[in-house]
Amino acid sequence: MGRRILFITTDQQRYDTVGANGGLVARTPTLDRLAAEGIRYERCQPTSVVCMPSRASMLTGQYPSAHGAWMNGVPLAVDAPSIAAHLHDAGYATALIGKAHFEPFLDPFGRYPENALAHLGIPTVESPWFDGRRGVHRGFDHLEFATHGVLGPLHYAQWIREQHPEALGGFYAVVDGDLNVNAAGGGDTGAPQVAINPVARDWYHTDWVADRTIAWLESQPVERDWFCWMSFPDPHHPWDPPAAERARVPWREVALPINYPQRAEDRERLLDQKAQHWRMWYDGRLVSNYEAPAKWVPATLTADQVREVNALNAVEVELIDEAIGRVLRAIRERGWGEDVDVIFTTDHGEFQGDYGLLFKGPYHVDSLMRLPLIWRPAPSTAPSPTVVSAPVSLVSLAATFADIAGTARPDWVEGERLPINDRDAQDRNFVGTITEWDSALFGVDVHVRTILTDRYLYTEYQPGSVHDGSEGELYDLVDDPLQRVNRFSDPTLSEARSSLHEQLALHETREVERAIPGRLVAPV
Repeated sequence: MGRRILFITTDQQRYDTVGANGGLVARTPTLDRLAAEGIRYERCQPTSVVCMPSRASMLTGQYPSAHGAWMNGVPLAVDAPSIAAHLHDAGYATALIGKAHFEPFLDPFGRYPENALAHLGIPTVESPWFDGRRGVHRGFDHLEFATHGVLGPLHYAQWIREQHPEALGGFYAVVDGDLNVNAAGGGDTGAPQVAINPVARDWYHTDWVADRTIAWLESQPVERDWFCWMSFPDPHHPWDPPAAERARVPWREVALPINYPQRAEDRERLLDQKAQHWRMWYDGRLVSNYEAPAKWVPATLTADQVREVNALNAVEVELIDEAIGRVLRAIRERGWGEDVDVIFTTDHGEFQGDYGLLFKGPYHVDSLMRLPLIWRPAPSTAPSPTVVSAPVSLVSLAATFADIAGTARPDWVEGERLPINDRDAQDRNFVGTITEWDSALFGVDVHVRTILTDRYLYTEYQPGSVHDGSEGELYDLVDDPLQRVNRFSDPTLSEARSSLHEQLALHETREVERAIPGRLVAPV
């Protein structure tokens, strides 16, 4: 018998939004308590800084270059390896409630089962598995899906339409009439992807995800082992939490981020010494990621808009923290409190004003790559609270789940289980993490590879629409923790750059069974 596992993810949440990580805007007592009781990771990195590739890595334990879902809009193969299927084989009841995003949301022809489940009215479907068998979809007995709004075929949208149709018009319209990410402004400052949403808190998707998770947990026999992935759509844009909750964090009182240069000339000078696509996006000359609104120019972002976005983001983080607290109380009331491992993280970060930018894309800096990760092992194991400073990756999650369950790591998993302290990390050579990026959208293709070590953040740009393969970025995290000074061409770091280049080359040429890369079928 393994331990039960509650895996909690958010979407697009920065490291510094959690109080235990030094966050000062949102109050996160539930997460802070989990961190104090367990393991807090200071340098957790994603395998990609957009949703679908990163989430596919959590499920498969593989990098995007192995699992094949290389950008948003490219579906993870239905028969891809799945740690949920592995745990299902080990006797676990398995559920995923909230945002999955292994398959594109824009699916007018109904090609993907994850978009059809709510209409079918069944908890799962049978699909092919990696080893040739057929079983519950991706190994999950129970699936209930939500995303950021109320359009589309997913369970939450259907619930709102059926139970609370009067709330439909209050949510921000995520896409515009051209099916581009909406650039329309709202709120008090006209910030993009912001809206004052009159929806009742109890009807908002954060509480819905917690409610549905509690319902599933209460349906399980007390003696059953289970793996529950509870996945909140927030604090990803749009920033439209229940209007009644906005007063929690008055936006006019929110300090500007330390990495937001307030003078335009300072922002431009900072961007100009990075790779050229940074300044091109800022000026509105290039869009290389669908989730950055195509009709919005970052140079128009104002300080007050940054404040309002950060305030609304903090409201959403607080609501998530309270929802997690409710689920943990339900677990204790079922008598499972001593026997549940809780792992909390997100898929990638958000600029939130850093460098004068919002949203995300092929920009591999801490804003997007440094993630909150907390593992509170089951209290019955008498865990030793600690902080791990060594770099770790979300690619390690699948191996960690297998270890908690008392099973061997599947052969197809690339990542090693997470270290439980820095000595463990040192003994098992956790010295660097890799983040990949590949995209081809709006006629622009960008290909990026980054390695983070305890000292350096090093990025190479492979040939594409705006890079010829000679550009890169190199930041000394000791001297320049905000990654403002690009030292890629600094001769005094040539030896470090050569070593980091060799490590990236080893990753690119590693021997691993690779899926055939999926085909882009939708922008998101």
